[in-house]
Amino acid sequence: MRQAGTSARHLLPRADFRRLLATRLLAQAGDGVLQAALAGTVLFNPQRAADPVDVAAGFAVLLLPYSVVGPFAGVWLDRWSRRQVLLWAGPVRAVLVAALAALVAAGVAGPAFLLAGLAVFSANRFVLAALSAALPHTVQQPSLVSANALSTTAGGVATVAGGAAAVAALPLLGAGDAGYALVALAAAVPYLAAAAAAAGFPRPYLGPDEGARSAAGEVRDVVHGMVAGARHAWSLPPVRAALGVITVHRLCFGLVTLMTLLLFRATPGGEGGPVPGGLTGLGVTVAAGAVGTVAAAAVTPAAVRRWGRSPWVAGLLGGGGVLVVVLGLPAQLTGVVLAALVLGFLGQGVKVCVDTTLQEVVDDDVRGRVFSVYDTLVNVAYVAALGLGAAVLPPAGVSPPVLLAVGALYLLAATATALRR
Repeated sequence: MRQAGTSARHLLPRADFRRLLATRLLAQAGDGVLQAALAGTVLFNPQRAADPVDVAAGFAVLLLPYSVVGPFAGVWLDRWSRRQVLLWAGPVRAVLVAALAALVAAGVAGPAFLLAGLAVFSANRFVLAALSAALPHTVQQPSLVSANALSTTAGGVATVAGGAAAVAALPLLGAGDAGYALVALAAAVPYLAAAAAAAGFPRPYLGPDEGARSAAGEVRDVVHGMVAGARHAWSLPPVRAALGVITVHRLCFGLVTLMTLLLFRATPGGEGGPVPGGLTGLGVTVAAGAVGTVAAAAVTPAAVRRWGRSPWVAGLLGGGGVLVVVLGLPAQLTGVVLAALVLGFLGQGVKVCVDTTLQEVVDDDVRGRVFSVYDTLVNVAYVAALGLGAAVLPPAGVSPPVLLAVGALYLLAATATALRR
């Protein structure tokens, strides 16, 4: 039976939840604008000619170093006011975006461009971890599933909306370095707006709890704190299983992502049948993934209440994994779009359940560190998948054996989840 007062419509009357949700929406809309600008710069800019292997290397350079920095962020999120983190992240990211846009406009590539992107995306990951760690301070525990479903899904939709707005603006600005630079610079506006929304919270409101806070220590203390957070996560079987499931999903998602990017890169705009190739078709695919994400958010809370968290996750991994393979094997753009919808549904449903497990089981004084372990695992898995894909995928991204391997991984994860129940 559904618990009273735990659905999304019972969350929205809370002013603190609405404010945190607004902060997330604005921040992730800025992420979408920036991601579209950088994807266009690297993949579809006629003034640049990145090799597919360079594309994968760029993702690795942007994400893998943060997997090393990320653990420190988690410790700081358990020591610093999370409201202050969200407040100051806006202006910091705006400055970094301006520097990155200047590099794009100047046609700079190589290490300088990648390092500037690394700085921005590291800050973005830091903000997302802070938002997740702060969420339990704005809802009651029975409402966490619905709160996660609503906030993370709405954030994903905001990212897609920001990206769509960026793609729509490109014809007006031009597809060269100057146009992409202006689009990248526009991401600073929602970043600053997100900071303004976070400023409405009192400083201690979002945690960490007073009993769990201490002064920031030296690097040695940070390392020790992160190790303690990792041990705490490992000591809790539900958390250990949840992190294992999300890691497998990110491995599969990374492989499918690179396959999709290469396929649309190899299909010029105007080709591909009902779905166009190029950046426009890639945007349609991302939008389809967002539709799947929204659908999963609507369905997951009720499904969890009816069948339980583990059976729902097992069903998503098994059924969704099979559908992704069936739709993707013909390598037709229409099927790829449908596979993106399924993958969006699968990924969001799993993520909502994993986030809720961590928030329910992990104590607040170590929650930030555990979420940082979470971020590190998903980034490492994603980068490993991109590296593997760059080594085995053909230039057009079409590889039935790789897609079948993705399906096999999903089925193994589904079986392990079902058996663990």
